[in-house]
Amino acid sequence: MQSPAEHFQQLAQWLREHVQAPERFTFSYNAEASDFIRFNHGKVRQAGHVQQTKVYLKLVDGGRQADLELTLAEDLDSDLQRLGDGLQQLRQTLPLLPLDPYLQLNDAAWHSQTEQATPLPPAQAVIEQIGAAAQGLDLVGIYAAGPICRGFASSEGALGWHQANSFNFDWSLFHANGQAVKANYAGQAWQASDFLQRLQQSREQLDHLARPLKTLAPGQYRAYLAPAALDEIIGMLCWGGFSARALANKDSPLQRLYSGSSLLSPLLSVSEQVSDSLSPRFSYEGFPRSDVSLIARGAASGRLVDSRSAAEYGLEGNGADGGESPSALQVGPGHLPQAEVLAQLGTGLYISNLWYLNYSDLSAARLTGLTRFATFWVEDGQIVAPVSTMRFDDSVYDLLGSQLQALTAERELILSTSTYGERKTSSTLLPGALVNSLTLTL
Repeated sequence: MQSPAEHFQQLAQWLREHVQAPERFTFSYNAEASDFIRFNHGKVRQAGHVQQTKVYLKLVDGGRQADLELTLAEDLDSDLQRLGDGLQQLRQTLPLLPLDPYLQLNDAAWHSQTEQATPLPPAQAVIEQIGAAAQGLDLVGIYAAGPICRGFASSEGALGWHQANSFNFDWSLFHANGQAVKANYAGQAWQASDFLQRLQQSREQLDHLARPLKTLAPGQYRAYLAPAALDEIIGMLCWGGFSARALANKDSPLQRLYSGSSLLSPLLSVSEQVSDSLSPRFSYEGFPRSDVSLIARGAASGRLVDSRSAAEYGLEGNGADGGESPSALQVGPGHLPQAEVLAQLGTGLYISNLWYLNYSDLSAARLTGLTRFATFWVEDGQIVAPVSTMRFDDSVYDLLGSQLQALTAERELILSTSTYGERKTSSTLLPGALVNSLTLTL
């Protein structure tokens, strides 16, 4: 049976032989072979396997471009027939389209190949580990695992291949009173000891949820944002925050940071770190991707630029995809040991997760959202009560600026749980954050 890499290379070679100059093409290849296992009450309720391949073909001629998406059968003869039909369809469409003033193709014949083939345990072994560890727990979750492949080829001779194994176990533990703890374990090498440690932490938090709920009055509170909570805030900033296009159009939530009129804490450094990540080192537009420092010690230091923004605004592209959002974001670590978080917090909020975030004032990078799973009230370094769901409303320039006291030395890898259409390769590596003040509104 053909490997995905061989399948991709044969399709790309066929295109090189059948696309006729002055026509030019780009060809992107997305494939996965994923196990999906759903748990309820700590037992398997649904198990399945998805194997799929999608390709994106773009044809360019005389300053015009047309593209289409095809789902392949992973049978070479059938797939070549579909590709041929698609190529003919694009040829018929091109003369009907206007010239694209920002069309920019990469003329370089670059080559890139990465394969991160760390073996994953068989699904049965993972099921047995989870089932044994979840005895007596109302565990609900989904485990997704397997290789994800990305390929790119062009008429100019560019050829890129990326394949990486990964897993993502996203779960919640429910208490009889209806409260829940949400947790996640993800990466490329499943370690039973690491999973058990994460689950034990969830068990301990579940025990705290048995205590009566504490309701807080609106106001400002000292708080610790666990990595999953900080990820929600950083994720909101990725909606245009680092985009060259959004910054040029003055609708980035970090406009003030990039104009130099506002700063974040010197403790904060953020980068797009494609090297050794789960994301390919090339864009679907056919440009090699590089690591980019986005925020250095609280000041803007770089932005994500795709080929169209480069052409429109006279910038140098750095391989960003069309949305100009990070896909391998890293927040630099601090010096606060995770074991000392509660002691350093003293009295205040321990926030495991934030939910339903949105901008209450985009130009001021002001966010609103809800606490939800496993938010606790801490006194003198000890958890004393779970806290009722509260809404917060605060500016990133405060939370990650003037009010940021410390970042943890340990960081957590969080992979995208999105499976809409396909599993994603995006990831975030980030610490927890201790802040002097978080504003709760109701």
